[in-house]
Amino acid sequence: MSDHFQVDAIDQKILSYLVKNARMPFLEIARECGISGAAIHQRVKKMEDAGIIAGSRMNVKPKALGFDVCAFVGLQFSASNQYHGVIEALKQMPEVVECHFITGGYALLLKIYCRDNEHLMEVLVKNIQNIPGIANTETFISLDQTIERQVYVKDKRVVNGKRAGKSKD
Repeated sequence: MSDHFQVDAIDQKILSYLVKNARMPFLEIARECGISGAAIHQRVKKMEDAGIIAGSRMNVKPKALGFDVCAFVGLQFSASNQYHGVIEALKQMPEVVECHFITGGYALLLKIYCRDNEHLMEVLVKNIQNIPGIANTETFISLDQTIERQVYVKDKRVVNGKRAGKSKD
């Protein structure tokens, strides 16, 4: 297979259904798209091979499990060579659900879920701030999440699962 993958209108439609409900049967998607179930399987397989689709999963709502506090934590390193050690320590903390290496005033931005403010303080003081290599933290508590969605797919050329410039084809 070529390393170029063109997302067309049918692929966009398939992706929109799968993003809304990853458990939607392929035959139902096929009916909605006006093509065969086999064609849906082939297209999904090609998008998986191209790195556009990376598995499927259930979305668990943290509040339903008692995690009422969502916070974002900016981390500064004491030295630039601390990255790998800090990341390995953060991987051991179940409260950390996302970690982004970012530009700006912080090296890392974390998204964490805690039961309450007391639990948040414990995670910050006893865990995160005790990681060797962390110089400073700043915490932002989320009061409400107003938008939650997957990336919007528009017709574009994709190379090895990443958007590419215009083709000379």
